[in-house]
Amino acid sequence: MRVRRREFIAGLGGAAAWPLAGHAQQPELIRRVGWLIGYFENDPFARRIVTAFVPALARSGWVKGKNIRIDYRFAAGDPTLAKTYAAELVDLTPDAILASPGLGVFPLRQQTRTIPIVFVLMPDPVELGVVQSVARPGGNITGFASYDASIIGKWVQLLKQVAPGVTRVAVIFNPETAYAPPLSHEIEAARSFGVTVTLAPVHDDAAIDGAIAAQAREPGGGLINLPDSFNVRHRDVIIGAATRYSLPLIGWEVPTAGVLMSYWFDAVELHAQAASYIDRILRGASPADLPVQYPTKYQLIINLKTAKALGLSIPPGMLDLADEVIE
Repeated sequence: MRVRRREFIAGLGGAAAWPLAGHAQQPELIRRVGWLIGYFENDPFARRIVTAFVPALARSGWVKGKNIRIDYRFAAGDPTLAKTYAAELVDLTPDAILASPGLGVFPLRQQTRTIPIVFVLMPDPVELGVVQSVARPGGNITGFASYDASIIGKWVQLLKQVAPGVTRVAVIFNPETAYAPPLSHEIEAARSFGVTVTLAPVHDDAAIDGAIAAQAREPGGGLINLPDSFNVRHRDVIIGAATRYSLPLIGWEVPTAGVLMSYWFDAVELHAQAASYIDRILRGASPADLPVQYPTKYQLIINLKTAKALGLSIPPGMLDLADEVIE
């Protein structure tokens, strides 16, 4: 059988191309990200932050099922569960881990000092010793902080402006899931408003009711609700007790029935921003060189219905300052 030289060369060219074509068709390398979430899986806030983060990551080129896998663990406000899930995520050897809220960093840090960790909603990471500085975190951890102790002073000021009769404010928090801020400066600042600030640690529903009942035994009581996974989980209990004992409550949650007002930032949007750090880490950046970021925009929301139920008349100037008024 005779084969023409031109046909033979063409055949060689096609054969030589086979391994190259096969190589080009190999699937893209899939990177792995773990996510320790401190809330229940079916919690509305948990669903919202996942809905914000995943598309933001896709806009940076990381698409689930194509080149990235996300392993979720929902700790449901349980510190013991958070430790278990932190160990599970580290055992998966992901390329990066997201921790939300940021106090999930502590069980993760017990498991690894090398896997990059990005936190979201971490209160005062420098004070807590999580990073060396805001500008230069210096280790395997960085992220998006939520607040420092100064926010307590701002909440006290706003509460006093809306409810002038408040002279005592209790800060509701769970010491296992929330950062108990050092209040020395805030206590001094509150005194200038004629207000005493105390910490009210709680661990369950009964303790929440007891702490709020104690705050209501004397006139002039008010409440601050610190943002953490426990308080998110027990949101309705805290709001219900504040309503039952007729105490003005300020904090991070949108002031629906029972909450007088909130002064906070868009925590969902912060998770979308966190996708940019995960993207940079997957492309080779070191957490040590990525500065910690704080929210730059806060919103003041006032609930007139709750104010009326508490017998409060909101000063017109405060209504002018509010970004939103719920009637």
